[in-house]
Amino acid sequence: MLDIKQLLDDIKASPYEVIEIKSPHTGVVEFAGLKPGDKVTGVSGAFKEKPGTLLAHLTRERNRKPINAPERGEVMEVRAELEGKFVEAGTTLLTLRHYLSKKEVIELILKKALHLFVAPERAKYYFIPEVDQKLKVSGKRSVKVREGMDLLIVSRMKRETPLPYSGPEGLIYAVYFHRGDNVDAGQPLIGICPEDQLTLIQDMVTKVQSDWDEPE
Repeated sequence: MLDIKQLLDDIKASPYEVIEIKSPHTGVVEFAGLKPGDKVTGVSGAFKEKPGTLLAHLTRERNRKPINAPERGEVMEVRAELEGKFVEAGTTLLTLRHYLSKKEVIELILKKALHLFVAPERAKYYFIPEVDQKLKVSGKRSVKVREGMDLLIVSRMKRETPLPYSGPEGLIYAVYFHRGDNVDAGQPLIGICPEDQLTLIQDMVTKVQSDWDEPE
């Protein structure tokens, strides 16, 4: 069984994620004047309409586009030697350190504690109508799954095929996809919690919510 206390201690020892900001396409780089240690903000607003801190501009064929910080954190490194130079797509321009929020810590632990049922191919996924209705009316933990149970529909290139569940018996605890979105192969669709571990998982969530210090 997963040692959740040890996992939480490990996260506390290194409570951040390193994010590499890469060039989305070819172009000439102009940095926004940030230096290591500067704070940045991420996308915000009720509809994610407010972009994060401006990091750089990338100009291609006279089309100058901004590159903004995707998450809150601080600048670790700026590749100043690239200023004014032409770069290829995928070139690392800056590195940010993003401190994990309570929500992100909980999601990280859940992905280790739960059984993840992953997408077998890139496609759109839907719950079968009976499961979808129960999830909407009674919530995620109302649905118990077992090996071979009809659970999802795979929609790809105008064909729809059933996808039975494979894995240990348990309750749907987390759903990682949205209806209509394409999910890449290998990405988690749902997280399953065995019934005998439900209390342990809930206690972990409560502990993180009460003990984890949100970054300033």
